[in-house]
This record gives sequence, C-alpha cells and structure tokens, in this order.
Amino acid sequence: MMKFVILDTETTGAQEQDRICQLAFIVAEPQLVGTVVREIHEDLCKPPLPISYGAMAVHHITNEQVQDRPICTETESWRRLQELNSPQNYLVIQNAEFDMAMLEKEGFVSNMVLIDTLRCLRHLYPDLESHGLQYVRYAFGLYKSETKEAKSAGVKIRAHDALGDVLVLKLLLDHLLAEHSADELAELTKKPITYKTFKFGKYKDEEIVEVAKKDPGYLEWMLTEKEGGEELDEDWRQTLENALEIAEEEAVWLFPFGKYKGQSIEEIASHDIGYLRWSLENMDRLSAGMRRAISRVLGDL
Repeated sequence: MMKFVILDTETTGAQEQDRICQLAFIVAEPQLVGTVVREIHEDLCKPPLPISYGAMAVHHITNEQVQDRPICTETESWRRLQELNSPQNYLVIQNAEFDMAMLEKEGFVSNMVLIDTLRCLRHLYPDLESHGLQYVRYAFGLYKSETKEAKSAGVKIRAHDALGDVLVLKLLLDHLLAEHSADELAELTKKPITYKTFKFGKYKDEEIVEVAKKDPGYLEWMLTEKEGGEELDEDWRQTLENALEIAEEEAVWLFPFGKYKGQSIEEIASHDIGYLRWSLENMDRLSAGMRRAISRVLGDL
C-alpha cells in the first residue's frame, strides 16, 4: 500500500557545511479522510561538526546530547528511511529544498514522489502573510487537533523539534488532502511559483507587475545584484522576468546614475536626445532593459 513518509530534520545550522543532528519521520497511510499514522521514527545523531549556538537556540539540541549518539547513517531511522525509499511512496517535507540538501549530504537519493507543502501553500494560498509551518498551524486551526492526534500517535508536540514539527506537518497534509489528491500536490511541488506581491524591500506589499511599470530598474537590479550576494531562487527569477515582460510597454525607465539621474528616458529625450545616443555607446553600466528602452525611444523619434 502507498505510504506517506512525513519528514523533518534538525541540523547544526543552515550553512553549506552544516549537517543533520536529528532525523524524524512519520509513516502514514491514506484513509477515507486524511491519513492514519502507522509508524514513528526519531533519532538524535552525532554530526561531523559542532551544533552552532544559533541552531541550539531554535531546536534546543546541545552537543552534549549528541556526543554519544551514532552518526546519521547508522541510526534506525535512516535504515527504515532507506527501506521506504520506493517510487510508490510520497516523501512529504515543509521546505524540501533545505531538508533534501541535508539528506543528500548523508548520501540519500530519493526515489519517492516529493510533496513540498511549502510550495503547495504558496500556490494554493498566495495571499497568506506567511507560509511557515507554525503560522499555518494556527491560521488553519491545526492546533485544535494536535492533542488528540499526539495522544493517538504517542508524540509530544514541541515547536522546532523534528518529531513535533512532523506531527504538525501530518495535520497540514491532511488539510491539503481534503481538497487535493496526493498527485495534485506533487504536481504543484514541481510547478514554478509566480509571486504577486513583494514581501520585503522598499516595495513591500506592492504588486510586482505594478512595480515593474514604475520602477523596472529595481527588478533588474534584483536580477543582477543578487547574484553576487543572496542568490535568487528560480521562482523569484522567473517572477521578476515575467513581470518585466508584461510591463515592458508601460514601464517608466529612470536613469540610475549620471547627470540626469532620476529622470525618465522620455524626459531626457525631450531636451537632450544626444545624451541618450551617447549613453548607449559609452555607458557599460546600463542594464539590458534600459538599453532596449532607450533604443525604443530613439526609434520612435
């Protein structure tokens, strides 16, 4: 019978070098309404590097607690996870990109069908203030069923503990399955996400397409400058590129530097057309979008 492997990890930190220090998952089977828990697996494990204080502050697992534990790949939870690693089963994770990267560091290659509930939430509930597990725990009223579910499964719920989070994740899965099949959730996991509004920055809460019309340079800055710092994920990159394409005809391009900084291309064209021609030939810093916009204006004159 098909199974849901509902999984979470706790780690030494969130950087490239960090590793798993707790692995937990519930094995659940589908029933007429939601799922039923069949197995519970949870192990602390000794990572190859110390747990950072920042990570301890989140999950409260200390180096002393794991110093005598087996490494992740020698735990009973890891052994059972490998047994369940079949294409007929679904692997359910909130923010799968993070946990899958951690599992891959241990040598895990998933053969299961992936359901990332974070991506599903972003598709199905785009206007939620947050799509974090603890937020939807309250927003969807999942907490009202926790005590009964925990008692039935023999699980103690603690926020940011892998096993406690897994039980909340099981309730979230049940909530999503009430209106969507497992296959639909798996398809949503693979489908690119198009964001509607900014959740950060100087245009927070504004529609992205509208920002692309009044300040396309800001979107181009995000696409280029972020590459040198915090890299944009593929969903954000596609969202910004699509917004620029949609807004291209209405976009107002402002010069970001030079003697006409802050003026639109159309304004500059009305009194100094030569400057626009010169900028195309001499300003290497002009973005691709700005160059296209200047060329359009010059072509219309």
